[in-house]
Amino acid sequence: MEWSIQEIARRAGTTSRTLRHYGDLGLLTPSRIGSNGYRYYDQDALVRLQRILLLRELGLSLAAIKDVLEGQRDTAVALRAHLRLLEQEQARIGRQIASVRTTLHKTREGMELMADEVFDGFDHTVYEQEVTERWGRDAYEEGDRWWRSLSAEGKKAFQDEHEAIARDYGRAREAGLAPDGAEAQDIARRHCAWLSSAKEPSRAYVIGLGAMYVADPRLAKNYDRHGDGTAAFVRDALTVYAERRLSD
Repeated sequence: MEWSIQEIARRAGTTSRTLRHYGDLGLLTPSRIGSNGYRYYDQDALVRLQRILLLRELGLSLAAIKDVLEGQRDTAVALRAHLRLLEQEQARIGRQIASVRTTLHKTREGMELMADEVFDGFDHTVYEQEVTERWGRDAYEEGDRWWRSLSAEGKKAFQDEHEAIARDYGRAREAGLAPDGAEAQDIARRHCAWLSSAKEPSRAYVIGLGAMYVADPRLAKNYDRHGDGTAAFVRDALTVYAERRLSD
């Protein structure tokens, strides 16, 4: 079977213009183009489009999605990986919903709030495997102890500061500033200062973390929601800052 570009756009909740843009970027090639110039898509194209849309939902930029698709030739393996990420995200959002409901109920009733309840679903431990594999078990456990030592107010302040940094990266990229320019480098300085709240970061740590911001969809979305390509901009700015300012 095959479907016209209009049919696919309607069923996928997108537009024909978007699908043509994906084609121009090499993300989604039509299975054939009719004599009338219309684009048609077969089942393989539908599966590829599903993968594109899933990665967009996870916050990846189009450039990052292209890299992912080119690196994952086995469709079944790729879809299983996407499914695991979606299930993890579903579970996290479910805990956040329950957390907000608990906070709302206890606030209305004048009951005492517990930090674990307030921050359930805002869980740093989902990155335990990545941190352990890249920097060792001691690094993860040290960071975990530091996070758990913070008060509820301290955790919120830490998260708010990161959100401000991510937002400023997005604005810098949108303004067309260079990652190695003065303004982007000042944001990178603030970013490294934020990271040093737990432990003074090394050059290798910051460069590796920047790479993870692009490679891991869960991390990339924290930046790319401030504009496509922001995660890559963060990686580049941090790499320059680390190479210029930090030691191993």
